[in-house]
Amino acid sequence: MKESIHKYLKVGLISFMAYPSTMRGEEPKVAEFIKKIATDDYFDAIEVSWIKDSSLRAEVKKILDVSHLTVCYGAQPRLLTTGSNANHLDEEERLKAEATLIEAIDEAQQLGAGGIAFLSGKWKAETKSESYAQLLKTTRKLCDYAKSKRMNVELEVFDYDIAKSSLIGPAPYAARFAADMRMTHNNFGLVVDLSHIPMTYETPEFVVRTLRPYITHFHAGNTVCSDPSAEGYGDEHQRFGFPCGANDTAQLLEYLRALKNEGFFNAENPYVFSFEVKPWKDEDPDVVVANAKRTLNRAWALLED
Repeated sequence: MKESIHKYLKVGLISFMAYPSTMRGEEPKVAEFIKKIATDDYFDAIEVSWIKDSSLRAEVKKILDVSHLTVCYGAQPRLLTTGSNANHLDEEERLKAEATLIEAIDEAQQLGAGGIAFLSGKWKAETKSESYAQLLKTTRKLCDYAKSKRMNVELEVFDYDIAKSSLIGPAPYAARFAADMRMTHNNFGLVVDLSHIPMTYETPEFVVRTLRPYITHFHAGNTVCSDPSAEGYGDEHQRFGFPCGANDTAQLLEYLRALKNEGFFNAENPYVFSFEVKPWKDEDPDVVVANAKRTLNRAWALLED
């Protein structure tokens, strides 16, 4: 493409993946990491998560208020680090997950985000329909609460049998869930992640086309999922170019092409398109982030006008 990617997409970074020590909401250096992103004008958006210390949260808010970044809030760490499940069949456990996600909406509002994103929980084949009903119950409650604050709720599509083993996807099942949600709530949408597409045995074109009416947000990253014996197997969001990785420049180009073909390049109101990349072992987070920017620059340069 001859024109800048920033005309058509808000390029973002998921801060809690790039700097994974922040995942549990207890990193004392979180403001330092947020500032590093906020001072990098490559980024138009940032995705933050819970910050348990109110004074640290206030410090981060000051940075975000000045930054002119679009702020997004990922509530996934609240569930993943605590083992919470938004579609748990035990009603008491489901309500625990619902409660932390309600708290996430409040915290997202404090930080200037327009909503939250979360993920579905684990499931079993014999109780899949019951899990689906539980997830609808949780998501509708979240959407009701978010709507009272003029905020949105997004569900990220994950793998169903490799790493997170989430109820939602694959894409056709995610489409069914989103259609059910949109019957009652217009402030619901889906997050599609390039990292998860190989893990649901699908292609970017198929996923984007299938979920076209419901997508509100995009993630991009890598995964190792073809060989269970390979280093980093599972949903680890490694850097592009990682050994045995499923995604690199060619797959990122295919993803961008699918977005372009399905009309997601919107100069008037760009969608957020965030890197979800995580350092592997002792890799330097800043080098991993630079890798992602370099890979996106190359893929964008190869995309046809």
